[in-house]
Amino acid sequence: MQFNYSDSREYMKRAGTSRMPPLMISAAITGGIQGKELSKALPETPEEQAQEAQRCYEAGAVMVHIHARNPERGYATPSRRRDDYDEVNHLIRQRCPDLIVDNTSGGGCGLTLEERISSLDALPEVSDIDMGPFAFAMKLRKRAAPLAGRDDDEEIDELLGITVGETELRASMMNERGVGITMALFHTGHWSMVDNLIRKGLVKPPYNFIFFLGMSSGALPTPAALLDFVRDAPQPSNAFVMAVGRHDLPLVTMSTLMGMHAMVGLETNLYVREGVLADSNARIVERTVRIARELGRDIATPAQAREMLGLPKQPRQYPAPVRALAA
Repeated sequence: MQFNYSDSREYMKRAGTSRMPPLMISAAITGGIQGKELSKALPETPEEQAQEAQRCYEAGAVMVHIHARNPERGYATPSRRRDDYDEVNHLIRQRCPDLIVDNTSGGGCGLTLEERISSLDALPEVSDIDMGPFAFAMKLRKRAAPLAGRDDDEEIDELLGITVGETELRASMMNERGVGITMALFHTGHWSMVDNLIRKGLVKPPYNFIFFLGMSSGALPTPAALLDFVRDAPQPSNAFVMAVGRHDLPLVTMSTLMGMHAMVGLETNLYVREGVLADSNARIVERTVRIARELGRDIATPAQAREMLGLPKQPRQYPAPVRALAA
């Protein structure tokens, strides 16, 4: 079911009822930067990520967004290898027969373009393309024993440079591999990059977006900023809304009211309420489901989500990865 969430008249016909398309929930279970040094609930190993994916799936998520971690660095840093994504994808599919598997192609800090896009060779069902550059600065805490991989605090001050050519390359690679494309926007200036991909035929409708609010150098995490995204969105499209920290709950609730979709999890918000750490990603998914139902919005099944996103009906299968024997 397609719904033009930017059309006021269509909204009035559907508001406050189950006439809106069912809410798709994507679980962003862990990022590529911070880990258990901030919250024990953040999954790092492949088995931990698969367990969290299953909990979110059972709670109502239709998709899981994966950042594989580097085992050679104690899972403190993002993976640079396809094999790590192969393993996570396989373990998730064993536990969740029809959950949509989304591997990041952004990766995290300190990766080259080739390293970031290595995840595409693991053949996720969906992956994201950042629609332009953004700057960010943060402090990474040291990882005390039994954690490993960062002996001291580290200051990060980076520019993630995304060129027009890179967005085209990543879109072409995803098309060649049968990977669904999600375009991630950090502010409304990124619409020009979206328009370029549409104009060149590298993305097809329905257009699938992530509106990411509250990131450094990105859109402010406010209702006004979300409305700015909505106003310029090409149709037909689906939009997942994701916000940093305490802004997650109000903006995801707003997106639910407006007919958009939710991307939630410990990647961007560690707390289930002010001052209380979430004990799992599923806790945040459960809250999202509960609020949606109170607002009269049905929750999408994986089959419904596949149809809405323009994905194949049959889930992609992930056999056990074959790792080369050590010499």
